[in-house]
Amino acid sequence: MRFPFPRSSRLQRGWEYDLVFRTGNRLKGQLVRLLFLEAPDGRTRVGFAVGKRQGKSHERNRGRRILKEGFRRLLPWMKEGVWVVASLRSGGMTAGAGEVYYDLARLLGGRGMLAGCWPGPDWECTEAGRKEKP
Repeated sequence: MRFPFPRSSRLQRGWEYDLVFRTGNRLKGQLVRLLFLEAPDGRTRVGFAVGKRQGKSHERNRGRRILKEGFRRLLPWMKEGVWVVASLRSGGMTAGAGEVYYDLARLLGGRGMLAGCWPGPDWECTEAGRKEKP
């Protein structure tokens, strides 16, 4: 089962990031920091921010890829109508993709942003909760 991360699900304009940074609520996990805001357009969209102080360009790019993969897997189960900007904390820059995914799922689930039908943090499961056969 494939879950693409379409361009329409991303925050793209500077004013969108600015609005979330200025007026959004904050959640802090062990590896990830989330800023979120009720969406003015009613669609769930996600943005990624990794600061220049967090490492060289190849390290920041890896951090963005890991965040994007985590949200790609969670996006089908996120509730509608929220804009989220995610950034990695310094510990998240060296963590693996699975650890970041678990931290994202814990933060979003604890805040009630994941739907009740979410199959859990098992990367190998389908919607029905059964393991896919290779």
